[in-house]
Amino acid sequence: MTESLVKAAFADGIYTITLARPAKRNAISDRLLAALEKAWDAAPEDTRAIILAGEGKHFCAGLDLSEHQHREPFAVMKHSQGWQRVFSRIQMSGTPVIAVLQGAVIGGGLELATATHVRVAEPSAIYQLPEGRHGIFVGGGASVRVARIIGQGRMCEMMLTGRIYQAEEGQQLGLSHYLVEEGAGMTKALELAGRIAENTPMANYAMVTAIQRISNMSTDDGFYVESLAAGLTQTSPEIAARIGSFLKGRKPR
Repeated sequence: MTESLVKAAFADGIYTITLARPAKRNAISDRLLAALEKAWDAAPEDTRAIILAGEGKHFCAGLDLSEHQHREPFAVMKHSQGWQRVFSRIQMSGTPVIAVLQGAVIGGGLELATATHVRVAEPSAIYQLPEGRHGIFVGGGASVRVARIIGQGRMCEMMLTGRIYQAEEGQQLGLSHYLVEEGAGMTKALELAGRIAENTPMANYAMVTAIQRISNMSTDDGFYVESLAAGLTQTSPEIAARIGSFLKGRKPR
């Protein structure tokens, strides 16, 4: 990948993408963002689950402020939309993504983490939105994704005060789904990825794309799309075989 800012590996249907800028706490520069998108484009066709991790002691410390440059308002807007586009690709690609969180999960790092579908945290993980303290505003989707998880009021307070949440607090708020021992994050992520990979691709696709869209719809429209997704996923020969195996007490193949 570009200047080895991102590393990728593939085995047994699981594609692992690792942010590889540990000296900068995996802070996101324009080049790192481009490398991340390139890694996403390079995912093998038979990928069943993706793991997103950070090399070293930190997942991602957010925007690389050392590369921050003065931009006109329209340029800032376009820059923000670039982040949003890449993170939305992660969330809506149709392939389940598991994040391994340790150390700094800050600013844009938290925006990146909340674009994934399953989040495994280690005790060292800390969560923060320090943009307000820097005199700026979030731009990578936090006002939508983070606010939906922890609530608008709590997100506003995080930005106003620069408050840091520890790993256990983040677990209680839903910023992570699993809290494991230090150093055990990747092991747990691989376990979960293997379990997720056993699902049918159509079911996984529906779960990671339909649920998000339904949350933006009216109740009646949401029910309608849910029924469409059910119709698409429940009518293939593979599903009949899986349910038959379940009823007979056998693990589906």
